[in-house]
Amino acid sequence: MGDTYNAINHVLVELINRIWELEGNAIITEEFRDITNNDMHVIEAIGLDGSKNMSAVAKQLNITVSSLTTAMNSLVRKEYVTRSRSTSDRRVVEISLTEKGKQAYLHHEDYHRQMIEAAIEGMTPEEIPVLVKLLENLREFFETYSHGVKNHS
Repeated sequence: MGDTYNAINHVLVELINRIWELEGNAIITEEFRDITNNDMHVIEAIGLDGSKNMSAVAKQLNITVSSLTTAMNSLVRKEYVTRSRSTSDRRVVEISLTEKGKQAYLHHEDYHRQMIEAAIEGMTPEEIPVLVKLLENLREFFETYSHGVKNHS
């Protein structure tokens, strides 16, 4: 078990570090040099489906509305996002992507598509559910772990 543990640990740690590093390099190209990797994740959370409210996006990103407001101010200033009051409830702030924001979203989505295609390349149809299960287990671990860390702080 020790060799298996060490091999999995090495691959996971290296993979997580490389994903973070490479995603930043792949996503923040010359065209999108004025935003950060975190900005790109805000753009991804807003999505192409029209407007969302600030609370929903903050919840999706697992950040506070005030943290999202800081990011939004920057993205609005750089013309990736628009912000407006809801017509049905003036207390609600709706956010949506501009054309420039939609281009950034599609650029990010293309990177993720390439990553997924590389991950499943050469896999048999029977192997793919095993990969999905592994990734679900990791997601569940990170979710559970993050709640445990928050509760013990």
